[in-house]
Amino acid sequence: MDTRPIGVFDSGVGGLTVLHECLVTLPHEDYIYFGDSAPERFPYGTKPPDVIRRYAHEIAAHLAARDVKLLVVACNSATAAALPDLQREFEVPLIGVITPEAHAAVQATRNRHIGVMATEATVCSFRYPAAIALLDAGVAVTQVACPDLVPLIQAGDTHGEELHEAAKRYAEPLKEAAVDTVILGCTHYPLIRPMLQRIFGRDVILITSAEEIAREVGDTLERRGVGNQPGREGEYRFLCTGDEQAFREVAGRFLQLPLTEVERVDPAALAVAA
Repeated sequence: MDTRPIGVFDSGVGGLTVLHECLVTLPHEDYIYFGDSAPERFPYGTKPPDVIRRYAHEIAAHLAARDVKLLVVACNSATAAALPDLQREFEVPLIGVITPEAHAAVQATRNRHIGVMATEATVCSFRYPAAIALLDAGVAVTQVACPDLVPLIQAGDTHGEELHEAAKRYAEPLKEAAVDTVILGCTHYPLIRPMLQRIFGRDVILITSAEEIAREVGDTLERRGVGNQPGREGEYRFLCTGDEQAFREVAGRFLQLPLTEVERVDPAALAVAA
């Protein structure tokens, strides 16, 4: 039995969708969630790739120093910009979110027209079209950058008119492209999945990464022989670079779990340590 925790990080609270699925699937494991929520760092999706890579490296180094046994990059922008570099640099196993979603979308599509809603950084990386083409080169992919969604979701109002209007605006090009499957290419977006499903309609399949990632985490732990004993009650803790109280309130509402303690990590110290 290996009682070391699993590290999960994102630019804010979106990665909690992945953490939630891991808690459901692997409740006997311990977790450390890192939300990089400092105003000067959040969100990742509008930043240049080299900046995202630097932030991802700093957080991965910090969590590796806390002796995590597995690291989940629960951020599509960070996965697109930094995952290969992180996997080469760190000995701890790293899992990203793009490949599982691409695989699920190719399996789900009926007309071979797939849409991608993602951040600007993820769209510009073209990682989704590349991953999909490796699986089925005949699939048409339409990408839409959605820069307004993450800040609105992070603010906590997931039913507001401004968010709804933005989501409808971003969905329109995908409807015009007649996609039958849409990848929600940011871990914040599943937090408004019911809204998006209403906008697209029942016939469009929405793809998220959380369930696939949780399965991959379980498979990796088993393959490496570092899982905890089933039946054990796991623990979880939270780190953030922004305001602890604001993070506690938003994350607690989304995760629907008590966040009794949130530890703030100074971004300047994070950079120096890395």
